[in-house]
This record gives sequence, structure tokens and C-alpha cells, in this order.
Amino acid sequence: QVQLVESGGGLVQAGGSLRLSCAASGGTFYAMGWFRQAPGKEREFVAAITRSGGNGAYADSVKGRFTISRDNTENTLYLQMNSLKPEDTAVYYCAASASFSRRALDFGYWGQGTQVTISS
Repeated sequence: QVQLVESGGGLVQAGGSLRLSCAASGGTFYAMGWFRQAPGKEREFVAAITRSGGNGAYADSVKGRFTISRDNTENTLYLQMNSLKPEDTAVYYCAASASFSRRALDFGYWGQGTQVTISS
């Protein structure tokens, strides 16, 4: 049974940093990614990475501020978020896929999400 469990969310001031973690179990995934959903908005792509870490992608809104990485020995996905802005406030979801994609519909497994709130 595949399980993805996020952690690391919280409340920080603008300009601060957070690191999200996603512990994966029950499967081996070619690609993993982070998505986020703010109140009243659709879920949007944040970042994705292949199993080898050799291929990564970021949304334009986070490029240069967020870094996605994974530790395959620990089956853990990370999202280092720096220079956080109030518009980064959202529930952040970890997801896993058999293919490298930016599309939520290509990710078959999802975590429950972790809340990130950035105060101005």
C-alpha cells in the first residue's frame, strides 16, 4: 500500500525559509513532485524530480527560491523553500508518478498535505 506523508509545514514570516519532507512507502516511483493549493484556487504544480535527481522542473513562481531533492535511501522527498512570500501560502501536497510530468493528473499517489502560511 502506497503511502505519502508530508511534514514540515508551519507559519513563518515573509523572507523566511521552510523545508518540507515527504516520507514515501509501499512503492518505488520514477518521479515525485510537489503541488500546492491556496484557498479558492486550483491545485498548481510547484516542482518535480526524477528518481535519479537528474531531471527537475519548477514553476516559474518558485524558480530560484525553491529546491526539490530526494533521498532514495530514505525514500524521502524534500522541498527547501527560501525567500518565502505571502503568496506562497497554501496547502502543499507531495505526489508520486510513473512518469515525469508537471500535470497533477499524471500523479497517481498523493499525500494528505501540509499547511504553509507566510505572514507579511
